[in-house]
Amino acid sequence: MYKTCGLLLFFILGHLFTQAQPVLRPAGIPIIIRNDTLFNVYAGQGVFDVRERADVITQRLNKILARLDFNADSVTLKNDTSISVISYRSQLIMVVNNKDATFTELNRPQLAAHFQEVIKQKLGNVFENNSLKQLTINILEAVAVVILLVVLIWGINRSFRWLTLRFIRAWESRLDKLAAQGAPVSYAHRIFPVVNNIIKVVRIAIILLLVYLALPILFFIFPSSKPIATQLLSYVVDPLKGIAYAFIHYIPNLLTIAVIFTITYYILKLVKFISKEIEQGAFTINGFYPEWAMPTYNILRILLYAFMFVAIFPYLPGSDSKVFQGVTVFLGVLFSFGSSSAVSNMISGVVLTYMRPFKIGDRVKLGDVTGDVIAKNVLATRLRTIKNEDVTIPNATVLNGHSINYSSTANTLGLILNTTVTIGYDVLWQQVQQLLVDAAMAAEGIKHEPKPFVLQTALNDFNIGYQINAYTNQPNKMAVIYSGLYQNILDKFNEAGVEIMSSGYTAVRDGNTIQIPDAYKPDGYKAPGFNINRQDQ
Repeated sequence: MYKTCGLLLFFILGHLFTQAQPVLRPAGIPIIIRNDTLFNVYAGQGVFDVRERADVITQRLNKILARLDFNADSVTLKNDTSISVISYRSQLIMVVNNKDATFTELNRPQLAAHFQEVIKQKLGNVFENNSLKQLTINILEAVAVVILLVVLIWGINRSFRWLTLRFIRAWESRLDKLAAQGAPVSYAHRIFPVVNNIIKVVRIAIILLLVYLALPILFFIFPSSKPIATQLLSYVVDPLKGIAYAFIHYIPNLLTIAVIFTITYYILKLVKFISKEIEQGAFTINGFYPEWAMPTYNILRILLYAFMFVAIFPYLPGSDSKVFQGVTVFLGVLFSFGSSSAVSNMISGVVLTYMRPFKIGDRVKLGDVTGDVIAKNVLATRLRTIKNEDVTIPNATVLNGHSINYSSTANTLGLILNTTVTIGYDVLWQQVQQLLVDAAMAAEGIKHEPKPFVLQTALNDFNIGYQINAYTNQPNKMAVIYSGLYQNILDKFNEAGVEIMSSGYTAVRDGNTIQIPDAYKPDGYKAPGFNINRQDQ
C-alpha cells in the first residue's frame, strides 16, 4: 500500500518535472513494451529501415517476455570488432552497430551495455508486474484501499448521524426556551429542514470526494491502468493549477480594485461624519438646513459608489468578454424600461427633501389622507392616520398634488382650530361670542394666549353663522381637541339656555318647548301655549 502511494507520488513529480524540463533529441522510433518506452533507435540495419528494425526488435522482446521462465539476468551482451549482440539464451534480441553510436555521446560498447541494462530492468519490471505473485499483491492492495474507503465512509456516516442528533437536540432545546419566553417559533420550524438538508449535502459531498480520490489510487496499483489514474488526477490538478495561475495573474488588478475601494470607503466615512455633525448642529452652513444633511449624504453615497463601479469595471475578471458586456447592456435596458416610475419617485423624493414641506412626526394632509408622517424614503412617504392606518403614498403623487402641514408653525405662531355654529336671531351676538370663547378656553389643548376669537361668517335666512378660532401647539391631538371643544360648546350653551338648532327651524314658537336638555331647563318650566288673535267682523 505504502509502496503504491510512493510510486504514485514519484510518478506525478516525475511527470511534472519532465514537462517542466523537456529534453531535445533527434527524431527516432521508440521501442514500446506494454505502454512503456524502453529506448529509441535512429538508424536502420541491413535490409531493414529504422521503422522496420524497431518493429522487429519489439516483436522479439514480446516473444521473450511471454515465456513463463523469463529471467532478466539471462539477457547477455557480446561485443565483436564491428557489432555488439544482445540476446536472451541464444535468442537474438538486437544488434548494435557503430552507426547507432553516432546519435549519442557513447561509443558502441557503451551504448550496447546501456541497451542491455535498460532491457533487463524494463523487462524485469514488466514480468514482475505481470507475474502471479505481483498480481496477487496488487489485488490485495486494491482490496485494502476499498476496505479503507468503506471504513472511512462508515465513519463519516456515523459522525454526521451523531452531529445531526446533537443538532436536533440543541434545536429542540432552543425551541423550548423560545416557547417558554413567549417568542414565535414558526420561523425556527421553517428553517430547521433547510439546515438539516445542508448537513446531508455536505456529507454526500465528502463521500463523493473520497470515492473520487480513491479511484486514482486503485487504478495506479495496476500497471495497465496507470494512464487512467493520471487522467483522473489531471481532472482535479489541472483546474486547480489554472485557478492558481489566474489568481496570481489577477493580483495586480485586485490591488488596484482594493485601492479604489479603500479611497471611496474613507471618503464616504468623512462625508458621513460631516453630515452627522451638521445634523446634530455641531456646525452650520448658511442656507443648508440640518435635515438636509443625511439625505445629501445618501445622494453622495450613491454617486460615489457609481463612480467607484465605473472605475473598477475594467479591472473585473472577464470585463472585456463579449458575453459579460452583453449581459451588462441587457440588464441596463431592463432597468431603463422597468424602472421609469421608480426613477420618477426617486427624483420626486429628492425634490421633496430639499423643498422641506414636512418632516418625520408632522401632522399633514396629503390629498385626502390626514395623518402623522412616520417614514420618508427615496420612493414613498408613509402616513399613520388617527385610526392607526398606515398609508403609503408615492413621492411623485405627493409632489404633483397639494399638501397641508399642520405642525410647521404650531410651536411658533400656533395652529388655529376652528368650527362654526349657527344660532338664531333671537340671541344677542355678544352672548354667543362670549359663550364660544368660554367653551374654547375650557377645552384641553387650547392655548389661552393668544386668546380665542370669534368671527361671524354668515347672516342666513333663519340664523347667524359664528366661527370660533382657537390656538393650539398640539396638532397631533387635533381630533381629541376638537371633540373636547364640541363638548364644551354644548355645555356652555345649554347652561345659558341658548338653543343650537338646525338651519331650517321656523320663527313660530307657540306651543313648542325650548330645544335644550331637561337638566338645563329652569325649574317649573312649561311649554308656552298657542297665541290666537281674533278680529271681530
